[in-house]
Amino acid sequence: MTTYERDAKTLELPWPFTGREGELELVRTSLAAGRPGIAVTGPAGRGKTRLLTEAARGADCARVTGTPETRGLPFAAFAHLMPDTLSLHRAVHLMSGVRLLVVDDAHLLDEASAALVHQLAVHGRTRLAVAATDGVPVPGAVSRLWTGELLPRLALEPLPREDTAQLLAPAALEPLTMSRLHRMCRGDLRLLRDLLEALRRSGGLARVPDTGEWAWRGPVPVTATVRDRLGPALNRLDADERETLDRLAFAEPLPLAPDGLDLDVLERLEVDGLIQVDDDGSVTLAHPLHGPALRAGAGRLRARRLARAPEPCGTALETEQASMTGRLEQQDVRAVPTPVGDWLLAEGLPVPAGYAAVRARRARLRGELREAAAWAREGLRAAPGDERCRLEQELAAGQSGEVTGEEVWAAAARGDIEGALAAIAGDDVLVLYDAVRLGAPERVAARLPGDGVFARHAEALARGDGPALDRVAESLAERGFLLFAAEAHAQAVRAHRDPSAARFSRTRAVALARRCEGARTPALAGLVLGDLTVRQRQIVALAAVGLSNREIAERLTLSVRTVGNHLYSAYTRLGASDRGALPWLSDLPEAEPA
Repeated sequence: MTTYERDAKTLELPWPFTGREGELELVRTSLAAGRPGIAVTGPAGRGKTRLLTEAARGADCARVTGTPETRGLPFAAFAHLMPDTLSLHRAVHLMSGVRLLVVDDAHLLDEASAALVHQLAVHGRTRLAVAATDGVPVPGAVSRLWTGELLPRLALEPLPREDTAQLLAPAALEPLTMSRLHRMCRGDLRLLRDLLEALRRSGGLARVPDTGEWAWRGPVPVTATVRDRLGPALNRLDADERETLDRLAFAEPLPLAPDGLDLDVLERLEVDGLIQVDDDGSVTLAHPLHGPALRAGAGRLRARRLARAPEPCGTALETEQASMTGRLEQQDVRAVPTPVGDWLLAEGLPVPAGYAAVRARRARLRGELREAAAWAREGLRAAPGDERCRLEQELAAGQSGEVTGEEVWAAAARGDIEGALAAIAGDDVLVLYDAVRLGAPERVAARLPGDGVFARHAEALARGDGPALDRVAESLAERGFLLFAAEAHAQAVRAHRDPSAARFSRTRAVALARRCEGARTPALAGLVLGDLTVRQRQIVALAAVGLSNREIAERLTLSVRTVGNHLYSAYTRLGASDRGALPWLSDLPEAEPA
C-alpha cells in the first residue's frame, strides 16, 4: 500500500488570477468607451466575479450585487447608490451619470433593480459588466440583456486543465492529485479552493518521497460547499433511485442491466443527468463528486453491505486496460472514463504495474509528461522491478530534456540525434514514429502503415510540405497527441515558404507545447518567437500578464496609441491574432538544443 509522509501544515495556497487571458481581453474591450458592455454567464464558482473584477481594475466604476435576502425589496441592490424612495424613471436618470456599472450575481437582483439595469442598457449611456449564474431562475429583465441583444454574452467555459495546473502550481501538488482535483471540480474554482483548504486542514495532503510534492490519497472531504453543489440533485430522489445511485457509488462502473438494477430507474436517472452510460454499456455516476457525497451519507451498515473490496476489481480493471490499449492500437489517445483505476489510486491501494504502464504510456503520448512519470511511479511502487513502468519513466524524462538511461530519448536529450536514431529498433508503430519526430522520416516511411496519420506525417516531412504538416498536426491534435501535433507544427515552420504561414505554425506549436508539461524535444528546440524589438518585448510581457494598453502606457511612459501600435506589430511578427495568445508566447525561453 502506498504511504507518504504526512505533514502539510505549512502549505500555502495563494490564488492569483490565472488563465482566461482571451476572456479578459474580450471583457476589457467590451468595456471600452463607446461599447455597451458585456454579460458573463456560467455555473456557480466558475470565476465570473473574479474575471469582471480584473477587467474593471483601475477603472472608475460603481458596483452592485444581488442577494437572495433582498429579492423582495425594490432597488435593494442600489440602496447604497440612491435615495430610499424613487421611481424607475428617476433611478435611470440618477444612474445614467455612472460611466461603468459592475453588476454581480444579477440572477439574484430584485425585480426593480433588474428593470433598472435593463433600462440603463437600453439608454446606452452606462457601460455594463453583468455576471449571472446559469441553471437558476433569472429575472426576465436580466436575461433579456443578452437574448434581446442589448449586451454581448460570454458563456464562461471551465478553466482548462493546464490553467488549473498553473493555478495550483504554488501548492506543489503531484500531477495525479492535480488531475484528481481538476476532474472532481469540473471548472468550479470555488469548490476547488474549498476542497484544497479542507485537505490542508485535515492533513489529507502528504509528502511524496524524493519529489517535494504533495499527494492526496483517500476520501473526498464532504464540505459544506460540496453539499451545496450536489444536495438539490440528490434530495429529489425516490427510494429506488437512491438505492441505484448508492450501489453505483460503492461499485461503479456496473453493467447496464445487472441483477437488481431496474432499467426504468436507470432511464430516469440518465434523463436527470445523474448517470451516464458508455459505449460498452457500463453505467457510472455523472458527476465525480456524487460518489463521495453518497458514500458519506450511507451509514456504516449500508456502506458495509454495498462496499466493494479491492480484489473483485480485477476483471473491471482488465476491461478498462483493454479499452485503453485498443484505443492506442487505433492511434487514438483522447480521454476515456477510467473509474476503476482512478478509484484504486484515490483509495491509496496498489495499482497493478501493467495497468499503470498503460496509463503512463497514454499520458506520455498525450504530452502529459509529468503525469506519465507519476503513473509509472505508482506501478513501480506495486512492482519495483517492472520494466514497462521503468521504460515509461525514462521516456517521460527523456522527452522532458533529462538525460537518463540509454534509450532513444535519453540520447536525444544529450543532443546525440544519430545515436537516438540508431537506438530505434523493432516494428512497433510508435517506436518507428520516433524517427519522424527526430526529423528522419526516410528511415521508417516504408514501414509505417500507409493509411495512418503517422505515415502522412512522414510523407509531409520528407517532402518539406508545410501546409501538409499543419494538416497532419491538426489530425494529431484531434486524436489527443498534443506533443506530436506541436512537433509537426514546429517542423512546418521550417518548411513553409510563406512567412505568414510560418508564423501561424509557430504560434500553434508554442501553444500546444505549453500544454505538454515541460516537453523538450529536438523538434521543439527549433522554435523561435520572432524578432521583436526590445520595446516590443517589454510591451508583450506586460500585456501577457493582463495589463491593459493604458496601464502599460502609464508604466512605460508612452502614449496609449504607441502601445497599441507596438502590440499590433508584435502580433504580426509572432503570428498571434490577439492578446489571448501572448501568455503562450512571451515567457517561453528561446530554445537551445537539448
